[in-house]
Amino acid sequence: MKVLLCEDVENVGDMGQTVKVADGYARNFLLPRRLAVAADSASAKQLEHELAIIRRKDEKRRKELGEVAGMLGKVVVEITMRAGENEKLFGSVTSSMIAEGLHEQGYTTITKKAIKLAEPIKALGVYSVPVRLASGIEPEIKVQVSPIDEPSADAAAAEAEALAAEAAESEFGGAAQYDDED
Repeated sequence: MKVLLCEDVENVGDMGQTVKVADGYARNFLLPRRLAVAADSASAKQLEHELAIIRRKDEKRRKELGEVAGMLGKVVVEITMRAGENEKLFGSVTSSMIAEGLHEQGYTTITKKAIKLAEPIKALGVYSVPVRLASGIEPEIKVQVSPIDEPSADAAAAEAEALAAEAAESEFGGAAQYDDED
């Protein structure tokens, strides 16, 4: 089936192109989501008019996204996670964690699918991560992964010893009271 694309569709074509796709793909995916319209001769005039409207909307949207891309280029998302030796993380930083960090900074329209993370981040450091806003608009944000400040092992051991000493004192102190009664 030949369709005229109303928007850029990944792995199919760009807006305004007439492409041939499988009938089921057109009927079940492209047409219901208004990503394309059937390219038959009866609706050619209507298609041209709709395409002109779509292009104007797309130009306006691209201008707005260009401004957002300029702001995103300066954004640093800080993520703190537990880390072990050699700066390796317990777990990893995923695109959804980065999207959540962007939401906290006010970029609520960016979803985890827009963040193009080749593979999850598994070490501390600063990383450049591309964010795909639209076809051709892909700014990079900085993601800084830092360790959570945890009490050192020595401090934790000293605290545990202090608690054990207090428990032992209260236990023996209570036993001494009972010994006097005998």
